[in-house]
Amino acid sequence: MPIVVDRIVLNPQYGSNCYVLRAADGAAEAAIVDPGGEPGPLREALNRMGAAAGGILITHCDVDHVTGVAGLAAGTGAEVWAPAGEADALRRGETRGGMQVDAHEPEHVVEGGERLTVAGIDFEVVAVPGHSAGHVAFCVEDMVFSGDLLFAGSVGRVDFPGGDWEALLDSIRGLIERFGPDAVVHPGHGGPTTLGRELETNPFLGELRRPASA
Repeated sequence: MPIVVDRIVLNPQYGSNCYVLRAADGAAEAAIVDPGGEPGPLREALNRMGAAAGGILITHCDVDHVTGVAGLAAGTGAEVWAPAGEADALRRGETRGGMQVDAHEPEHVVEGGERLTVAGIDFEVVAVPGHSAGHVAFCVEDMVFSGDLLFAGSVGRVDFPGGDWEALLDSIRGLIERFGPDAVVHPGHGGPTTLGRELETNPFLGELRRPASA
């Protein structure tokens, strides 16, 4: 099923991406990934698209990815899927580094291995720790919504609590092995890329390019 993906930067301070996914057949609902800023502009965009928020998916619970979750959920009635290992931060309204957001109780928690349908779109949830301990990616068809695991030409930082460099590399390796080089990465910051392009050119992934015997 063809999927339309719109990228909206809701939080200019951090440049974090929010994604709106809709079935290309004019579906009335959209799946929202990482609404990290005030939800007003997102709701206006949905109105222009003629779509309602059918569900909210969170890759990880850092402030620049969850700031708009509570407000969007309250304003639209959309249910929230949050990483199990980080959902308590959303419940408390306190993210890493002591940053405050509006608290929200997610209707669902995921930890990787789940398959779920939101707004008529089938997602696979993959655990991708490294940037944070409970980080997940949401994968649909040949697309990976990677949050802050992997960017075009860079990777997520690991110097916050729960960050782990080796885990991050293992998570990226696992995505490449599972989805192949042509899979399109929609990252938490910046423009899209592919797993193959990052494996070949990303300066942070040199360890993944070395032969196993090296």
